[in-house]
Amino acid sequence: MTDDAIVVGAGPNGLAAAVVLARAGVKVTVLERNDTIGGGARTAELTLPGFRHDVCSAVHPMGAVSGFFRRFELDKRIRMITPDVSYAHPLDGGRAGIAYRDLEQTVAGLGVDGPSYRRLLADLVDRDDALAEFSLSALLQVPRHPATIALFGLSMLDQGMPWWNERWRSDLAPSMLAGVMAHAIRPMPSLSASAAGLALAVHAHARGWPLPEGGSQSIVDAMAADVVAHGGTIETGVEVASLDEVGHAQAVVLDVSARSLADIGGERLPGWYSRALRRFRYGNAASKVDFALSEPVPWLNETVRRSPTVHLGGDRAGVALSERQVAQGRHADVPFVLAVQPGTVDPTRAPEGKAVLWTYSHVPRDSDVDQTETITRQIEKYAPGFRDTILASASKTAQELGNYNPNYVGGDIATGAPSVRQLIARPVVDVDPWRTPVPGVYLGSSSAPPGPSVHGLGGAYAARSALRHEFGIHTLPDLSVGA
Repeated sequence: MTDDAIVVGAGPNGLAAAVVLARAGVKVTVLERNDTIGGGARTAELTLPGFRHDVCSAVHPMGAVSGFFRRFELDKRIRMITPDVSYAHPLDGGRAGIAYRDLEQTVAGLGVDGPSYRRLLADLVDRDDALAEFSLSALLQVPRHPATIALFGLSMLDQGMPWWNERWRSDLAPSMLAGVMAHAIRPMPSLSASAAGLALAVHAHARGWPLPEGGSQSIVDAMAADVVAHGGTIETGVEVASLDEVGHAQAVVLDVSARSLADIGGERLPGWYSRALRRFRYGNAASKVDFALSEPVPWLNETVRRSPTVHLGGDRAGVALSERQVAQGRHADVPFVLAVQPGTVDPTRAPEGKAVLWTYSHVPRDSDVDQTETITRQIEKYAPGFRDTILASASKTAQELGNYNPNYVGGDIATGAPSVRQLIARPVVDVDPWRTPVPGVYLGSSSAPPGPSVHGLGGAYAARSALRHEFGIHTLPDLSVGA
């Protein structure tokens, strides 16, 4: 039977595309190269039996504000746990900057810089829905909330330019903001790092940073179940190397990197478009280490012990230096480390009394250096005795991350550098950047707007475009539970 639509890739974006298409009554087949679905949102026993680790993404602030997941009513399908502490940033001497979900509680802990922190973020926290709508859309669309965009732009300039320290009088608040900016794996201060970090900080005090009970696999399993319930099929162990292999479908949505699209499209792509795909730049990378622990991490700071997300890198100057060294193609002397301890809110992730710890450090793209010892030393600074709790560990270098998921070119988990230019030209400048010049072919990955993170919107927007152009369906289908 002829497929109405084929989706290539069963990561969050590919499955989101399949959900939208299937809900609209289109017959959908999803093809996944790996033997398991999930891509950047899998959970598996990577170290020891009973210890369930997230393979890539672990905490989902963008999932909480995603228009797709809100329409999909993800929180009614699985348990999303939102902690009262969104993230923590330890400093020397047992001190730490704590980003509570409650903005005023956060302000109270920042001393002399509390009022300045409130002035920077409070209005944006009140406008979180509008900010999310803007940041998670194609930037060439007509803005619906110009006042929010103007406020965000001023904050970006404040924290993304050389004068970024002018408003601060102590080290807690700027260190906390440097930690969230480092998620972009970009030099700082810079507008791109500022934009990413401020959006994350705002969401931390508005909807919070939730974790799915049981791990990120719960999210993709919920989407996959919905696809199948609405007539779709999912096939694993199937790699698509050419558009000719899927040319019988009326619409094809590819959850692949821009580089992979150029390879798969081959001579069917116009020269100008193929050149744009091959010019698409990839950023630096992550090197990941998962730990199985005999007990929770013994952080010096008691509040850090109950924060699922912990940023390690010292003060703002230290974080900026490490990101600058990575941007120069070097392994940082003292790397930025992102750590997640899901057991603070989800006891299902490890045997009773024990814990899992998810970590990555930033490294140059294509690095083949195992970061286990480097990350262990960094954690030991703020949690003496951590080494003694390690039962087992599993490491993936940047190269190995890229081999596991070809979308992560050289270990670039953002599927393309999130520079200001590439947030506009992702991968080309167009009001409908998901629609390629090949009839019926759409790009629905993080290489298309709105870019990286687990929000499903790259695939959902591609599917929406396909519905309009290939099937004449102009109304987004109801995605809610029971519809």
